[in-house]
Amino acid sequence: MARPRVRLVVTADDFGYCPRRDEGIVEAFLAGAVTSVSLLVNGAAAESAAELARRHRIPTGLHANLSEGLPVGPARHGVSSLLGPEGFFLGKMGFRKAVAAGDVILTQVREELEAQLSRFRELLGRDPTHVDGHQHVHVLPGVCQVFAEALQTCGVSFTRLPLERGVGGCAWLEAPARSFASAVERDARAAMGPFAHHGLRAGAAGPACQGRGGALCPRQPRLQEAPRGDPW
Repeated sequence: MARPRVRLVVTADDFGYCPRRDEGIVEAFLAGAVTSVSLLVNGAAAESAAELARRHRIPTGLHANLSEGLPVGPARHGVSSLLGPEGFFLGKMGFRKAVAAGDVILTQVREELEAQLSRFRELLGRDPTHVDGHQHVHVLPGVCQVFAEALQTCGVSFTRLPLERGVGGCAWLEAPARSFASAVERDARAAMGPFAHHGLRAGAAGPACQGRGGALCPRQPRLQEAPRGDPW
């Protein structure tokens, strides 16, 4: 029996973070190592990154950001549950703690996500090919429902579902990264229901293929030896 064909999509996140990073991402795309990018519309280099994406015809999605930097929506004009006292997002772990404590107002999440989708359209002149979350915020409890509803409304069908069996046993990941990846995997499993209900298609592998700071490391096992992402 013939095995089903599988399309491998290699997405470079944080496009628009800074010019130097963007140059490396474009170089990887032109070399065939990367097949798409996810754009940070609140990144310092978002406008120049969008121009690079148009110039090189790079398939581009939105890397929705609720954890780092400044907002682009109504939150930038006043007090918001998404922001700290300095007006910046709460940070990678700060946002997660706020969600877990019930301190994040989900209508404000929806407003910021819609604003970032609007900004993406301004920069690229079209809808994103996919939407995922910076630091996997889109699979957090409650937040995943907001993402699913917003993506269905704007007609985006693809997102990222970071499911990897056995990621907690990846010895080459440092303990904090391994703990974070395990938490993300648990959240992703819980997000499957809302995503499926709203017609989203998803799949991903990644945390188990990372070294220090999330970078690929030549000492790590080969990709085929990493835990498999669950089919969905």
